[in-house]
Amino acid sequence: MKKVLVFGGFGFLGYYLLKELLSRGYELVVADIKDDSEFKEVVHYIHCDISDQKQVEAVFKNQNYDIVYNLAGFANLDFSIKAPLKTMQLNIIGNMYVLEACIHAKIKKFVYASSAYAMSNKGSFYGISKLASEKIIEEYHEKYDLDFTILRYGSVYSERDYDNNYIYNLVKKAVIENVINHKGDGNEIREYIHAGDAAKLSVDVIESDKFNNVHVILTGTERIKRSELFNMINEILNNKIEIKYNNKYNNHYKFTPYSFEPSLSRKLMANPHIDMGQGILECIRSVYKNERNI
Repeated sequence: MKKVLVFGGFGFLGYYLLKELLSRGYELVVADIKDDSEFKEVVHYIHCDISDQKQVEAVFKNQNYDIVYNLAGFANLDFSIKAPLKTMQLNIIGNMYVLEACIHAKIKKFVYASSAYAMSNKGSFYGISKLASEKIIEEYHEKYDLDFTILRYGSVYSERDYDNNYIYNLVKKAVIENVINHKGDGNEIREYIHAGDAAKLSVDVIESDKFNNVHVILTGTERIKRSELFNMINEILNNKIEIKYNNKYNNHYKFTPYSFEPSLSRKLMANPHIDMGQGILECIRSVYKNERNI
């Protein structure tokens, strides 16, 4: 049984990653500043703030891990714009603390949660932090022979309530306020992938050597306009939603994250996958369950 350490394992994507790793029989340790996950009873939990190097080092003390995932740090583009210094401290310096500890612990493989914005001239401080971390990881491989897989996640969503779960928060506002406010014209294109599908692919990459030292893009199977997404939500909610558009669409990419691709990537898509309509229905059910006063 391989032992896997997951930094940020109690976050949005971490929830699904832990489920998938547990289903495949891995022994799990989670390092996170959060301690309120339902998985706390079935995994070994260590409190850790990755911006504190001593806390990161303590996670590796008297432990032998085979694989380390880093999902920790800022994952919300809009939040990062308001806090550029903290974004760099968490996403770059924090990741370097983890890398340093991996080298000293002789970790066999490091898996980094990056973003499609690492390939884009959009994304502001968030995209910059992800691209910088990618280049640093590549350099650690060159200098210290640390095998890695960089996962560039696209538009991930699910039925769980997290601040960086765009579709859930969109559905929640539509259900509670009967309105969708969009800072754009609705022609923006995304390839949404359910977090459950993203998690399966995120575990697949540690079970094959063909994903060693490569960048992998994880997106959905269908391209959909934001306006089509809004109309789908509206139709499921019996056309009671007012949809408002404006043209203040800054920092996010419109049609594609590809501005300049700094290094080659493979693209993985789940097959079979969770259907978009079914995924939205699960979001709506979850909102009604969580917001009991509706």
